[in-house]
Amino acid sequence: MNIFINAKKGITSPEVEFISRREDVAAADLLADFSAGRVAILKNSIRNIEPVAVGKGLTTKVNANIGSSPDLFNLETELEKLQVAVNAGADTIMDLSIGGNIRDFRRRITERSPLPLGTVPLYETAVEMQRAGKSIMEMTINDFLKIITIQAEEGVDFMTIHSGITIQSLESLRSQKRIIGITSRGGSILAEWMALNKKENPLYEFYDEILDILAEYNITISLGDSLRPGAISDASDRGQIHEMILLGELARRAREKGVQAIIEGPGHMPLDQIADNIRLEKSLCDGAPYYVLGPLVTDVAPGYDHITSAIGGAVAASSGADFLCYVTPAEHLRLPAVDDVREGVIASKIAAHAGDIVKLGSKARKWDNEMSTARKKLDWENMFRLSIDREKAERFRAELPSGLEDQCSMCGDFCAIKKKI
Repeated sequence: MNIFINAKKGITSPEVEFISRREDVAAADLLADFSAGRVAILKNSIRNIEPVAVGKGLTTKVNANIGSSPDLFNLETELEKLQVAVNAGADTIMDLSIGGNIRDFRRRITERSPLPLGTVPLYETAVEMQRAGKSIMEMTINDFLKIITIQAEEGVDFMTIHSGITIQSLESLRSQKRIIGITSRGGSILAEWMALNKKENPLYEFYDEILDILAEYNITISLGDSLRPGAISDASDRGQIHEMILLGELARRAREKGVQAIIEGPGHMPLDQIADNIRLEKSLCDGAPYYVLGPLVTDVAPGYDHITSAIGGAVAASSGADFLCYVTPAEHLRLPAVDDVREGVIASKIAAHAGDIVKLGSKARKWDNEMSTARKKLDWENMFRLSIDREKAERFRAELPSGLEDQCSMCGDFCAIKKKI
């Protein structure tokens, strides 16, 4: 059943009712925004999970990426990352694997994860071409559609499709000099494919055929930002904006064919450009949910890019971004380890909630007010319960010397909270 097509007919599905209750939003308002494409509900029609929604009036969601590289593939480690991400509070998982037995790993994720799953089908297409003794440069649209169909039948809930990188958008990119050209893995593959084959991007040329498959399974298309900036100096250039215009048009076409669409965004971007970028996306893409990587607000903090991303993510969320893709401390350095995944999720959840305090007002602040009340009462158990990272809060308290259980050990008799004023 395609719940998006039904919504446009005025039919309220069980998924809409579930999201209405979970998000404390009136069902009629949610249905209106969902049917207009301002909200997306992530759930393959054949998958038995609770849906997750992103978009207008809803809490900002956090995605965690896991997956193998060609050089490092350990199925059990990646499954451990999955569990850590779920436990830390991620809302969705994306499998970005490009090494090992990709299909088996994805099946294991769908068996174990209660969260919506996203993929980038171009990655598996490239790996399958390589296994067949071919180059990804020989890819035809049929090779790509085959992989999408397999993933749809296995229950993938949303897919990143790089249909916005075209011959024309590449010309716009080249019209301004970048420090780092194309930083998107999928975008770079397709740019090279177009250059070698002297043809238009097949994911753009055969876009309708892609949509037909997604519509059948109620899969949300995440329109990949192939030309996102990979350095703050590259932000907001002609290539990025040209592609955003194309993504807005592609989102409109998707909605007309019964496919929900979200828009992917930067990337690296200076702090003062983030709010304008969000407003531009909402205008050009008719309010489609915006899914941002970071944004990372400086390029000089390797090892701490979960922090640079959280800073940008908080600004993005407060300005109207709907969905944050986490960044881990390992970004730009290596494949994330298990602990990196946990830190990345927590940092992004902090950013998402900080943005929601601005975006959703008193609805989001209720959580903070409860924490403040618990602090005033020195109610440690409730403070732990309300913490984004309960495990760390409890561990820090457990490290206190005995006899200091009623304070935080910083102020002693000078504790302002203990005073009765």
